[in-house]
Amino acid sequence: MLHELRIRNFAIIDDLQLRFGPGLNILTGETGAGKSIIIDAVSLLLGDRALSEWVRAGTERAEIEATFRLDATSEVSAELSTTLEQEGLDDPDHPEWLILSREVRLNGRNICRVNGRAVSLQVLSELTTRLVDVHGQGEHLSLLQPRAHIRLLDRYGNLMLRRGEVAEAVARLRTVRRELQRLRQDARTLAQRVDMLSFQVDEIDGAQLKPGEDGELESERRRLSNAETLLTLAQAGQVILTDGDGETPGALDLVSEAVGRMEKLARIDPDLHATADSGQALLEQLGDLARELQDYADNLEFNPERLQEVEERLELIAGLRRKYGDTLEQILVFGANAQIELDALGNWEVKTAALEKDEEALLFRIGELASALSDARRAAGEAMARGVEQELGDLRMDRARFGVAVEQSDQADGAILPDGRRVAFDATGIDRVEFLVSANPGEPLKPMAKVASGGETARLMLALKGVLAHADATPTLIFDEIDQGIGGRVGGVVGRKLWRLTGHDSGGAGAPTDVPHQVLCITHLPQLAAFGDSHFTVNKEIVTVDGEERTHTLVTKLENGRRIGELMQMLGAESDAGRQSVEEMLADVEAVKRNKK
Repeated sequence: MLHELRIRNFAIIDDLQLRFGPGLNILTGETGAGKSIIIDAVSLLLGDRALSEWVRAGTERAEIEATFRLDATSEVSAELSTTLEQEGLDDPDHPEWLILSREVRLNGRNICRVNGRAVSLQVLSELTTRLVDVHGQGEHLSLLQPRAHIRLLDRYGNLMLRRGEVAEAVARLRTVRRELQRLRQDARTLAQRVDMLSFQVDEIDGAQLKPGEDGELESERRRLSNAETLLTLAQAGQVILTDGDGETPGALDLVSEAVGRMEKLARIDPDLHATADSGQALLEQLGDLARELQDYADNLEFNPERLQEVEERLELIAGLRRKYGDTLEQILVFGANAQIELDALGNWEVKTAALEKDEEALLFRIGELASALSDARRAAGEAMARGVEQELGDLRMDRARFGVAVEQSDQADGAILPDGRRVAFDATGIDRVEFLVSANPGEPLKPMAKVASGGETARLMLALKGVLAHADATPTLIFDEIDQGIGGRVGGVVGRKLWRLTGHDSGGAGAPTDVPHQVLCITHLPQLAAFGDSHFTVNKEIVTVDGEERTHTLVTKLENGRRIGELMQMLGAESDAGRQSVEEMLADVEAVKRNKK
């Protein structure tokens, strides 16, 4: 449950700390004092869009922090503990506590934390949505929109897992259909693509390219193009090393003579042995060099035909580079990819047939799953209708009727039902769901948005929320002024119903809630507020700071006499008779809570 809420510099709230208790927590106060702003702060934790306008004037950032006490025995707490452990956000020393916070700055940046560790908004939202459900004033409108009805029915009937199976099958079908659409493109375009790919593959394969071949060919072309010059230079170098020019001996002879003298020196002076060895090594290197030049010259050839072949090969490679890649490796990769695509297009008929078979199987599968889901929705709709009608009876609309329409529409390429019908479908299944109501006897069931008056709409919303909350495992439920359009006579009934959501049986009609909740409710009705287990009043005051007037929100927990005074103001009765009325109202509520009434 929500144990403590801390709000700093948020709208007109400068610093507010609230500690809520189990059961029904009531917030009352004058209009504009900041009651709904408290709910807005909680909604920010739930993932609502962060606006810089929320930051209190004169400050740099707004901060919201909520501390939750986890019930180790609940399913929600078990799921949360697993998620926290997987994300590395758990606190082994205090597993029963969870601290969530969000900070909004003027520059638009916002920071989310779980147990003091920074997380993404998505992670924060996933955790908070399991802990808190806010039923705001705007939900009156959303509940009148048919597109929201299927989600509410599935949540009520605990059908989300079945719905997920249908969505998974639909996702697979969409993948198959996308591939089919790709393969069923225009035959001419496909043929043109096959021809082009075939040409590219044949051209690249026909070239029989080898990595590094272009470098070797460039070197060979340089040798062939300059064969005469290379031969002259090689022979000249070899002559200088071995023969000399007739008058001057060759370099080898001169070095050989010098080495001989060094060896004689070494025989006289042993210290010159190393010098003589170096000379001998130099003589051997010159001999090797001379032989290499001779071999090079012997292997050189003037071959115009081979030069022409090399030139043509290099020209072929240059043409392939212009079309397929800057290097031989890129050209080969291009050819391999073209071959893969060509293979895929080459057997497109076989693939198309296989995909068509998969498509039909998935349509049967979707029809089977969605048909079973549809039957479950009808059963859940009947149970919901009975529950809503019972709630409406308690809300002084005992002649009203409620229904849930679950319908399908035919579609030629739709899901195939077990009876052979083909119907439209999407990720939610094959159904269109809409809530229907008849507010007066003798009137047929019609869509809610077209039938109910303002007061009737408010009661319908209360009845729906009451029924849905019974099936909701979320620990904390927040109701923001759900009593709009509700009079004082019904206010007590609403208060009793909200109190019963906390896990208590008032002894009235209907079964107690299956899942106990902590309930927070903002209300203007004293008859509803009287059922609160904890009662807070929200007020605003104007103070002067540095010569400027500033508005502050104050929240006070009311006890005994102060609570009676607040209820008297809400009732508009300041007299002794008013006090007596409030005391009697509280006594009646206490009797209800003790199952005496």
